[in-house]
Amino acid sequence: MSNDIKPSIGMVGIGLMGHGIASNIAKHGYPLTVLEHPGNQPLDALKAAGVKSVDSLAALAANAQVIVLCVTGSPQVEAIVLGAGGLVESMKPGTIVIDCSTAIPTSTERVAQAVRAAGGQFLDTPMTRTPKEAAEGRLNLLVGGDAALLEQCRPILSCFAENITHCGAVGTGHGMKLLHNYVSLGTVALIAEAAACAQRAGVNPDVFVDVLAKGGGGGVALERLKSFITQQDPSGLRFAMSNAQKDLGYYTEMAQGATAAQGIADAVLATYAGAVAQGGAQRFVPELVAVLAKGGAPAGKN
Repeated sequence: MSNDIKPSIGMVGIGLMGHGIASNIAKHGYPLTVLEHPGNQPLDALKAAGVKSVDSLAALAANAQVIVLCVTGSPQVEAIVLGAGGLVESMKPGTIVIDCSTAIPTSTERVAQAVRAAGGQFLDTPMTRTPKEAAEGRLNLLVGGDAALLEQCRPILSCFAENITHCGAVGTGHGMKLLHNYVSLGTVALIAEAAACAQRAGVNPDVFVDVLAKGGGGGVALERLKSFITQQDPSGLRFAMSNAQKDLGYYTEMAQGATAAQGIADAVLATYAGAVAQGGAQRFVPELVAVLAKGGAPAGKN
């Protein structure tokens, strides 16, 4: 895809991450149409920038050469692509589907196969980092799919990504995302549990953070929790605990399918599931510290 003739893009999923992605695609001059949906962030700024909106997948697919998905997980992706009135029924041959969602690799492979059967092409391009980096156009993308197709789509992806890593065949991007999120969310859960213990033991929170930062506990996870541990401000990681539970459930499913060790993963999943069960579904992940400090999250279910 040349930068001289920019392909028309359709996008589904204008949430916290998707809004930043859409903003950067529009800023780089691509004609963009988004799907109206109750889960979207407000579209006013996008529409003021010339972004169009439609109320059906058929209308979205009618004029889109590339369709970007940024939704919650595999059930939503499957409904959008494979469901009644979905993309495989309405997209034009040659359409490229780029899935930025977090999904189970086996589902991704089925979706990609259906897209190809309908005459399209598919990349899984899940992302890491936060809504802040999405707005800044500085996401990390983990790409599964044909290398030549990635190069064709790189100008679009570069609108909203700082680092683009080709992981291998279709599904490997989503697999790497689950590995990443397990390590990231697992580290957050470990530090959150330690912070809750520190609070109960009367350790000064500033001292707790300072000592970890200067030693083996330093890193991105601590930085994202720091503002909550010291100031009860959860904005360092604007990611809902229900999404953490979902991602870890996907990871344990992948690990089970690979007959891999998952004892620690099961405990981390139970921690987030317990927090969700205590009414924390929509609370941001840093608030796990407060949930655990109140007495600990009970073991939960997937």
